[in-house]
Amino acid sequence: MIQGRALGLLAACAMALTTMATMAVAGRPPLLDFSPTELRLIEQHGPWPLPEARDAGNAQAGNPQAIALGQKLFFDRRLSPGGQLSCASCHAPARAFADGRVRSLGRGGEMLDRNAPSLWNGVHERWYGWDGAADSLWSQAIRPLLDTREMASSAEHIAATIGGDKELGCRYRQVFGRDAQVKPQATLVDAAKAIGAFTGTLVSGRTAFDLFRDALARKDTRTASNYPLAAQRGLRLFVGRARCNVCHIGPLFTNGEFGDIGLPFFIRPGMVDPGRHAGIAALRASHYNLMSSWSDAPANDAAGTKTRHVNAQHRNFGEFKVPSLRNAAQTAPYMHDGQLATLPEVVRHYSELNLERLHADGEQILAPLRLSEQESSDLLAFLKTLSDPHAKAWKARPTPRCLDAKP
Repeated sequence: MIQGRALGLLAACAMALTTMATMAVAGRPPLLDFSPTELRLIEQHGPWPLPEARDAGNAQAGNPQAIALGQKLFFDRRLSPGGQLSCASCHAPARAFADGRVRSLGRGGEMLDRNAPSLWNGVHERWYGWDGAADSLWSQAIRPLLDTREMASSAEHIAATIGGDKELGCRYRQVFGRDAQVKPQATLVDAAKAIGAFTGTLVSGRTAFDLFRDALARKDTRTASNYPLAAQRGLRLFVGRARCNVCHIGPLFTNGEFGDIGLPFFIRPGMVDPGRHAGIAALRASHYNLMSSWSDAPANDAAGTKTRHVNAQHRNFGEFKVPSLRNAAQTAPYMHDGQLATLPEVVRHYSELNLERLHADGEQILAPLRLSEQESSDLLAFLKTLSDPHAKAWKARPTPRCLDAKP
């Protein structure tokens, strides 16, 4: 009996080696034997893309004319007095709609407190900004327009800029049915909603991971085996021992909330960034949140529920947004203030996590991963497969001249 079992095991091993050899000959790496639990966790990260979403509280979301206006406003430096900055100054298409800086630069080259996160897939997020001080794309667009350290604009300046330009003025009338300079405060919000309509179209494409995930879901082992073996091992670690998917969950690879990950949050000596704690206060005090009269959502709309019920807690101090990992390999440096310059540094941070820097209240989720060199390399291989290869190749959509614009 024992001899029979031994022969059976030898036969099984031989078959497995033969299968792996066949795959290697065919130029495809072997496919890991993912468990049913691992397969279920992997499937939770798709499918991609998600169903179409619209900017909350924005009646112009999805309106092609508003999107065209928003695209033009996004790149227009004249919205900032003196023509110093545009939205694209910190969200450059060639940098995956981020700016690649440790911290973004404001007016006069002043270094700001945080860096500019990528705008890709923002329409699928719950909160905006590293502290979640905005609850929609359009309300988030208003903040840098008015911030004195950034674009330092005003409702009057924006209304005059749009109304004084024949093309922009024409497009504004087409979308909103009035001249831009009639109600400057309304024009400010309208301009932000046009920008929100535009940025809401920025949904990145499918990745190598998405192809692999879908192949696994339909049991297409031939296609799935094209996924690099190192990435497969990194994915197993991601959903397994490392438990990265506790926070980086779902097709967007984020839970949409905020966390303390043990990084210093000093802006400069003697000054700290309170993160989410201050963000909630700013959100509730905003004149442009989803509960305000400027929102196009009905008063009882579910979109405003998140804002209506969010309250700051002590633990929120020093918490920052859990970013999406899609296109992460293209959006260095990392964290709210660019403390970690490269993806290897990010992986090392979690491997060598300093528990003394974490908040003591609430359930402790994080622990040092103590990754081996091979595990770190595998995890990086996986993270790199989450990027759309075309994320830095976005080109502006052609917009025909507005019909009633005069030469």
